[in-house]
Amino acid sequence: MPYSRVLLKLSGEALGNPETGHGIDPDSVNKIAKQIVHVAGLGVEVAIVCGGGNILRGAEFSKMGSSRASADYMGMLGTVINGLALQEAIEAAGKPTRVMTAIEVRATAEPFVRRRALAHLEKGRVVILAAGTGNPFFTTDTAAALRATELGCEALLKATKVDGVYTADPKTDPTAKRLDHLTYMDVLSRRLAVMDSTAITLCMENNMPVVVFNFFEEGNIGRVVKGERLGTRITA
Repeated sequence: MPYSRVLLKLSGEALGNPETGHGIDPDSVNKIAKQIVHVAGLGVEVAIVCGGGNILRGAEFSKMGSSRASADYMGMLGTVINGLALQEAIEAAGKPTRVMTAIEVRATAEPFVRRRALAHLEKGRVVILAAGTGNPFFTTDTAAALRATELGCEALLKATKVDGVYTADPKTDPTAKRLDHLTYMDVLSRRLAVMDSTAITLCMENNMPVVVFNFFEEGNIGRVVKGERLGTRITA
């Protein structure tokens, strides 16, 4: 098995209504949970960072008049809701799970402590990392890059709706071409909308490989951890 420990970055929309990406859709959550349980059953240690865009995007909400810091904290709480929904589905599918948060919500989840998270992974539990970095002005992509590095993951798996990184938006540009491999500097210099620049820079500084792939095709996460060449790989 090429990977023994990975961090999966999920968008909040992945848990939402398939048409709108809003709210929490039980069928979507259960499908994701089954894929994660399958991968964990292969002996791969899995950590997950989920976004909160299906509930609230801090950057967008702040444009309505709220301070950016307050809006970002609201977004962090949205990721906690998503984490709890995902935990219930994964455990119903038969895998023990822990939700750990960067801001304290002790009644529902553990505070993130690196050594404790590592212990959970080593015991075969899926670890869901919610509330981003715990700080406003940082995205959940940056949280994913940070946690992947902290936990010694061998790759950051970025789950998307398309099968990799393209030269343009394939939904609007029929000439867009998929890129099989990129360097971190390619992403930064070409301003490719894969992850924000802070997240990519953090991955570059810590030599953390990023695999961007279509999570919505059933079985893809299993194929990625087995070493199949799917999507786009971003390395040094």
